[in-house]
Amino acid sequence: MKKLINDPKNVVAESVEGFGLAHRDLVTVHNDPLFITRAPAVGDRPRKVALVSGGGSGHEPLHAGFIGLGMLDAAVPGPVFTSPTPDGIIPATLAADSGAGVLHIVKN
Repeated sequence: MKKLINDPKNVVAESVEGFGLAHRDLVTVHNDPLFITRAPAVGDRPRKVALVSGGGSGHEPLHAGFIGLGMLDAAVPGPVFTSPTPDGIIPATLAADSGAGVLHIVKN
């Protein structure tokens, strides 16, 4: 089986960067810490409960692929098969919050 991986240490960052470049109109990629948010549309900042999710990487674009209007507002990728840490979850939560609160979707 062929894999499209340059360096296993950088696979998550490169995958998310590629997703962001391919979908600039839909998402914004934030680095250090790494998380993805919904790209704002013109005049778009409804006061609604934001939805944030994430999880271990390795099945891209799993979480980032659910970002969009009426779907997730942010996603936080963890290392391969590992949950994301608060280092990424907290800034993603703050970025997604429009003032009506944030619901974290945590699955197991």
